[in-house]
Amino acid sequence: MHDIAFIRSHPAEFDVGLARRGAEPAADRILALDARRREAQTALQTAQNRRNEASKLIGQAMGKGDRETAEALKAEVAQIKQDMPQHEEADRAAGAELEDLLARLPNIPADDVPDGENEDDNVEVSRWGTPRDFDFGPKEHADLGPALGMDFETGAALSGARFTFLRGGMARLHRALGQFMLDQQTGENGYTECNPPVLVNDGAMYGTDKLPKFAEDSFRTTDGRWLIPTSEVSLTASVAGQILGDLAEPLRLTAHTLCFRSEAGAAGRDTRGFIRQHQFEKVELVSICAPEDSDPEHQRMVGCAEGILKALELPYRKLLLCTGDMGFGARKTYDLEVWLPGQGAYREISSCSNTGDFQARRMNTRYRPEGEKKTRFVHTLNGSGLAVGRTLVAVIENYQMADGSVAIPPALSPYMGGIDKLEPA
Repeated sequence: MHDIAFIRSHPAEFDVGLARRGAEPAADRILALDARRREAQTALQTAQNRRNEASKLIGQAMGKGDRETAEALKAEVAQIKQDMPQHEEADRAAGAELEDLLARLPNIPADDVPDGENEDDNVEVSRWGTPRDFDFGPKEHADLGPALGMDFETGAALSGARFTFLRGGMARLHRALGQFMLDQQTGENGYTECNPPVLVNDGAMYGTDKLPKFAEDSFRTTDGRWLIPTSEVSLTASVAGQILGDLAEPLRLTAHTLCFRSEAGAAGRDTRGFIRQHQFEKVELVSICAPEDSDPEHQRMVGCAEGILKALELPYRKLLLCTGDMGFGARKTYDLEVWLPGQGAYREISSCSNTGDFQARRMNTRYRPEGEKKTRFVHTLNGSGLAVGRTLVAVIENYQMADGSVAIPPALSPYMGGIDKLEPA
């Protein structure tokens, strides 16, 4: 949600920020609705004040025996009471229209975010690791996986497209990856482990900018709840409506959960294999911090995600996303893309975003700096540390052998119960 006070003071600057996101100017419409709402509020307050004043005067007139004045004042109060619902409705309608407009506008990008239209305009920041030099033609995971326990046919038979049934060592490796990531983020990086609900209400989805604009991207249950697209929703919304302490240190939360996405906007993309599923698992990272800490916390979060890839010895590159490729609620985003030798390409495996106070305003989450009476909105950040399924794909492709087996990365050995490789059935 945007700061209406900022828009009043800097309408042109606000529209410039929207233009960088490819959005139409909106400041004039916002200010017109804001003026209409404030006019209704003023009329309502004036009516309430006059009603209270006239009610007192009725008593005074009655005390003096001035029945004529008292009756006139009673008639005035009755008319005010009759008119007040109109002012209240005008206030409510203007406020609802204004909130709906603001809720559908993307976050304003940070000054150092590069301008661009799509992923082709993202800026590569760095690379780590050297892609392995194979002495055979490396295969894609969709070709290797079935013989190792990645059962696409059963998944499709049970649930339809974009579902997969994992068996045996493949299921064990998938579980090991999630456990390893969670242990790293809690033990090494200081995140607090959480086990949040994967079904949430409208408020949680709205507060984390998933509603109303992206309702079609998520699954909704028959009783009106939502299956989380990522535990960013549950973790971030866990502080909704709260006034936190001084936030001398960022609040860092992590969870390994199932996630669900309808992939409504991804028709025809990655329909083969395990890259883009309706149901998947992810280790999510969330930080809630003071505004002055959000930029360094963003860099720290990206480093925590990078640490998983380094520990697994998976080559990757880091990208700073351009304005046209960032998520709706982000003001700045870094993507990590892992090397997939079967595809001969880098593919996204983590996205870490700083949303500033965009989500905090929607959730009404504040903190009180030490020694101050006034509260301020927190800043929220979220990222993948990492997407478990995509990491499984990266391990399969990077650690594949000529005979179709897959070696287990050394970092995962403690989690694999003595299994040192997956072998074709």
